[in-house]
Amino acid sequence: MIKEVKFREIKPEIRVLGVDDCPFKPLSHGSVDVVGVVYRGGYWLDGIMTTEVQIDGLDATEKIAKMIVDSPHYDQLRVIMLNGITFAGFNVVSIRKLFNKTRLPVIVLTKEKPDLEEIRVALRKLPQWRSRWKAMIEAGEIFTLKTRRNAEPLSMQIMGISRQDAEKIVKMTCTRSSIPEAVRVAHIIASGIA
Repeated sequence: MIKEVKFREIKPEIRVLGVDDCPFKPLSHGSVDVVGVVYRGGYWLDGIMTTEVQIDGLDATEKIAKMIVDSPHYDQLRVIMLNGITFAGFNVVSIRKLFNKTRLPVIVLTKEKPDLEEIRVALRKLPQWRSRWKAMIEAGEIFTLKTRRNAEPLSMQIMGISRQDAEKIVKMTCTRSSIPEAVRVAHIIASGIA
C-alpha cells in the first residue's frame, strides 16, 4: 500500500515539475531528450532540467527519478506531473517506483483516455513486455478531470496523493490553458529541442 503525501495547505505557489519527451521519428533507434520544467504554481518558471531515455527502452523511471533527485530544485518540489506514462515510444514510467525513489507525489495527465487494450497489444511486441504492462496497471484507476469550462476533460492517474489534492493542484496550475503550465511549457520546450 502506497502512503499518500498529505497536504495541510496547497499554496498557489506550490512548486511542481512538468515532464515531457521530445518528438522522434517512428522506427528510429537511440535516445530521446526528456525535459522537466519547474513552475511555482501556474505563474513562474523557476527552472529546467533534462535527461535522455532510450526509445522503447526500460530506463525512463530510473532516468527521470535521477534527473529530479540530482536537481538543485529537488528540495522545493512538491509534485511531479508527467505528460503521459510512456516516453520515447513505449518506455513506460512506473509511477509507483518514481514516487518511491523521489518521495514526491506523481500525477499523470493525458488529453485522451488511454486505450489499455490497444496499449497491451502494442507492448506484447517489445522485449520484457510484462514488466511494461505491470507498470501500466500499477498506475491505477484513470480519472477524468475537467479543468476549465468548455474545455475537453483530461485523463489523470495518481500515485502518492489523494484524488482531491491532485485535482486541486492540477486546476490551480492551469492558468493559461486547460493543462497545467509546467506540463504545457515542458511540451513546448521539448518540441522546440527536436
